[in-house]
Amino acid sequence: MKKILMKIYRKLYQAYGPRHWWPGETSFEVMVGAILTQNTSWRNVEKAIQRLKGKAVLNPEGVHRLRKSELARLIRSSGYYRVKADRLKSFIDFLFGQYGGDLKRMKKERLEELREELLRVKGIGPETADSILLYGLKKPIFVVDAYTRRVFSRHGVVSEKASYEEIQKLFMDHLALDEALFNEYHALIVHIGKTLCKRIPRCDICPLKGVRYGR
Repeated sequence: MKKILMKIYRKLYQAYGPRHWWPGETSFEVMVGAILTQNTSWRNVEKAIQRLKGKAVLNPEGVHRLRKSELARLIRSSGYYRVKADRLKSFIDFLFGQYGGDLKRMKKERLEELREELLRVKGIGPETADSILLYGLKKPIFVVDAYTRRVFSRHGVVSEKASYEEIQKLFMDHLALDEALFNEYHALIVHIGKTLCKRIPRCDICPLKGVRYGR
């Protein structure tokens, strides 16, 4: 299994190079982006982030001070903005309640315990929690999304019905627990998922053409 996983990684990296993902000037910006990107395009999230920056509130204290209605107006471009304002506020309440608003303290928490804590925060599911951990806090955990399931099921590595946990365990059991590798690998999966491995795939020009588990 490690052989096929690394073969796919190398082919994607050779085709697309480093993706420099997740874009963000600070860890907190990455975390906010992970929450806002649910059910919307990154372009819409960028607009919301720029508005928060423009108001100088893209930091834990700034979001903590904002009323929920003010926050919702600032992130309107991200879609479902009232729901997302509620989720951001829940995350901030958690951050201040558990870690005094200090991201450095949060980062020192053990991965397993911190993940469990994040999953108890309203509106944060596995993909968002793992994005916060991997991209925001540099923790070695593999992020799974719809692109991961699509790409790897089409190449015979996982079942189309495999759960988030099953797919994540596959990567984490067979690859080195390396934050940089997990970061780059997931970013490459997202790129090919958006450009070629769509619902109607472009297999003819895919760098993974002919790659299949068991062959």
